[in-house]
Amino acid sequence: MACALTQGYSLDCRDSLGGIVEVYFTEAANVSATTEASGVITALTKASGKRFWKYALVKDTSMFNQTMTASVANGTVVYGQELQIILNKLQTNTRNELLLLAQNSLVAVAKDSNGVYWYLGKTRGIDMTANAASTGTAQGDRSGFTLTFTGSEPALAPSVAQAVYSVLETAGA
Repeated sequence: MACALTQGYSLDCRDSLGGIVEVYFTEAANVSATTEASGVITALTKASGKRFWKYALVKDTSMFNQTMTASVANGTVVYGQELQIILNKLQTNTRNELLLLAQNSLVAVAKDSNGVYWYLGKTRGIDMTANAASTGTAQGDRSGFTLTFTGSEPALAPSVAQAVYSVLETAGA
């Protein structure tokens, strides 16, 4: 059977942290190829001159979820991906870039609080599906953007090897 189980699961140390600390975006069309081995992106080819753009995130504000939806009747399994990030401070240059993010199908690499990088939108891309810009009410409230990106993939997001994430911001050859 092609879907035979291969391992069990043991409890591990309680040292895992929640949240993401940074995310990198590029247009999905800018990635011409990826190589995946055992759930890890080990190589990524970007179009000439194209790169990922880093978004630094305030701690304890941003996250991504992956939710499996299965249809026994149809024999299908799909993984919904949702990335939510907070950008503090309403600014014109940020507003203008968010308009561009909203107009593109994207791929994203999210670094979690454990130092692991995850590749979102690998086969179908992710799209900005919500952008709430708010001034807050009181002086201590957040003034900024809450962004939501969603996608649907045939598998959970793969992690990204160090050799790949270390050159995300380098333009493709």
